[in-house]
Amino acid sequence: MDKASPSTADLDSARRVLEHARDGLGALSASLGANFVQCLDTLAAVTGRVIVSGVGKSGHVGRKIAATLASTGTPAFFVHAGEASHGDMGMIAKGDAVIAISNSGETGEMRDVVAYTRRFGIPLIAITSRSPSSLAAGADVVLLLPPVGEACAIVEAPTTSTTLTLALGDAIAVALLERRGFSADDYKVLHPGGHLGRKLFKVSELMHSGSELPLVTERTPMSEVVLVMTNKTFGVAAVTGADGKLVGIVTDGDLRRHMQKGSGDLFVMNAVDVMTRAPKTIGPNVLAAEGLRRMNESKITAMFVVEHDKPVGIIRMHDILRAGAA
Repeated sequence: MDKASPSTADLDSARRVLEHARDGLGALSASLGANFVQCLDTLAAVTGRVIVSGVGKSGHVGRKIAATLASTGTPAFFVHAGEASHGDMGMIAKGDAVIAISNSGETGEMRDVVAYTRRFGIPLIAITSRSPSSLAAGADVVLLLPPVGEACAIVEAPTTSTTLTLALGDAIAVALLERRGFSADDYKVLHPGGHLGRKLFKVSELMHSGSELPLVTERTPMSEVVLVMTNKTFGVAAVTGADGKLVGIVTDGDLRRHMQKGSGDLFVMNAVDVMTRAPKTIGPNVLAAEGLRRMNESKITAMFVVEHDKPVGIIRMHDILRAGAA
């Protein structure tokens, strides 16, 4: 017996499923048109929430679509069609819109949801593979999945149809967020505890500012500079000119180098005599992850944050790593 045959058959089955999904997604993309735009118009006009409803596998996909919409700026949640008939219909109100998912378009539990939306004038968007069908007939907008069939023809288990529905939900969410100008800042507000949200931290959100800033002027005696560096605990001081603009920095390394020279007393010098000119800086609106990259490239552990050439903060590598913005 050829021991390789079972594994070959397994791979063939898996590839057939994936190729079927690929072909289905291509057909879905080609089928998008005026109805999809009408769907976006309907959802963009909603003053309440978008309610996604379905049963079985369509329900599982619906939960994910609702979650994606909610996380990208469209208030949404999932209502199980069966539970809706037993009290949860009260979660759907005027000002909302409903996305009803049923591959056959004849899901019995969906009939009450359709009737409820018709009674109260709530926009209904249907995602289905069949038209005509009861769901399609009752909907304001019909998003029809292409007739590609399921990957498992033996039992017609929901496979390709659920993949297409999931992808269509993603397409709706992304198209809506782009139409609305949903930004990275907006996304971070909705994902404050998530990894993606943390990666969108800006320097201004993690920097030390105000009374924490170690600031001196060009003419500040080095005895005072050392005190500022010690008290502020950053191991560096920003040196500003008469106009308040950053002209240099004094670091622990600068102190050591001048002490090692042995030429003159460090403490009779001023900051301008010791400072490093043209230091690396960063703007407050730059992503913290970009700040970390610049620090790594320059082999430094802190940078002053400047706005209009004036120091407004200081950010350390440790601050970025502790916030999980890397």
